Amino acid sequence: MGTEEGWCLLLCLALSGAAATGQWRAVDVVLDCFLVEEGRHHGGFVSKENMVKALLVLRQVPVLDDGSLEGFTDFQLDTRTRDNPPVTFEASVNLVQVPHAEALLHADCSGQEVTCEISRYYLQAKEATIETAARFITNVQVSGGGPSISMVMKTLGDADNGAVLDPTLRVPGGLQGNVQTEVEFQVTTRTPSLSFLLGSSASLHCSFSMAPGLDLTSVVWRLQYKGSGQLVASWTSGQEHVRREGITLEPEQQLMAGNASLTLSSLTLKDEGTYICQITTSLYQAQQIIQLHVQASPKVRLSLANEARPPTLICIIAGYYPLDVTVTWTREELGGAPVPVSDASFSSLRQSPAGTYSISSSLTAEPGSAGATYTCQVTHVALDEPHRASIWASPPGQRTTAFGVLFACSLFLLALLYLGLQRWQATSPEVRQDTEALWEATLLPQSKKKK
Repeated sequence: MGTEEGWCLLLCLALSGAAATGQWRAVDVVLDCFLVEEGRHHGGFVSKENMVKALLVLRQVPVLDDGSLEGFTDFQLDTRTRDNPPVTFEASVNLVQVPHAEALLHADCSGQEVTCEISRYYLQAKEATIETAARFITNVQVSGGGPSISMVMKTLGDADNGAVLDPTLRVPGGLQGNVQTEVEFQVTTRTPSLSFLLGSSASLHCSFSMAPGLDLTSVVWRLQYKGSGQLVASWTSGQEHVRREGITLEPEQQLMAGNASLTLSSLTLKDEGTYICQITTSLYQAQQIIQLHVQASPKVRLSLANEARPPTLICIIAGYYPLDVTVTWTREELGGAPVPVSDASFSSLRQSPAGTYSISSSLTAEPGSAGATYTCQVTHVALDEPHRASIWASPPGQRTTAFGVLFACSLFLLALLYLGLQRWQATSPEVRQDTEALWEATLLPQSKKKK
């Protein structure tokens, strides 16, 4: 996200060109940031006290050229037109890979926001040396589900070799007051927030890149949920540990190559929460945070609870998660439009041993003289679109007629059965007496039976 309006406009025009050619080109990525002047930490965002505006220029980052970047020039900060230019960090990326640079370049043009925060990074006591170089950690987040990147930068200048000290940071600065740095370590996730269905498998992406000379010492995944934390998986010097069956880290060869992703199979509701991917090297430590949401789609069944007049309809919504669900009713007559119905009642909420929820909604139907179709509509975050179940409520006269037809058919069948038995008795006199007794016991009232 560039600060110079003309530079940003040029970049947007350049990135809106023709189809990709598959060629890579090194460009400058410029981000508006906030600098935390005070505070010590070892990765992650800190409070926004004592913040000032800053500018981060990632120099010569390789990006995929779509064929329209020809003529695109490197970023130049014109301090002459600004009374109070921001603190500027120029960062070389020659030592590490900076992934998802295209997302950073396209953010302004696609309407996304980039959050960038820079703060001092202090080595732990056992790692600290007598060198005068300063270190900073930069956390970059692209809105709308975009990637999140944490980078550790080391200053290139030294106070003993005549470099100008920045008055705000007291670190070596460039000729224009810029802070010259190089990125030595980065940890990235391309999916800071994920949603998966109950029982499915989830892959939580976490990757890293480090400068030559640094060694990977540990990969740790932790889960935070409702105030409690637990170790999910870890790798330390060739030793791997996982919390439960179905959780897997990438093979050691992939870990050494910078892929620290975690796979969770057969998801349960206990797998939901905030996952922290923490990468530790021989000098630095950084992390990424991933929110995992587990969802279960509701099953909807609409039926006639009783046939009394007026009839009662019941809509059962079962097996859903998370808790929030919306249930609405509509009534539609023949040739008419659906009309909302607002006098439905709801049962108490029920929760299964697995943690999913169920509830039912009841409605007294008013079919009218021509009948009506009633629809129960359920909206839930696990559904791509609302689920609808419909039932026809017939008018009272239609139900009475249907009962009369059924009664008449029953009498007709009994008459046919009686005639058939009479013919059979005529051809078999020896069973006539037994047959008459059977008919008397079956069809005649108790008071009229032969004694």
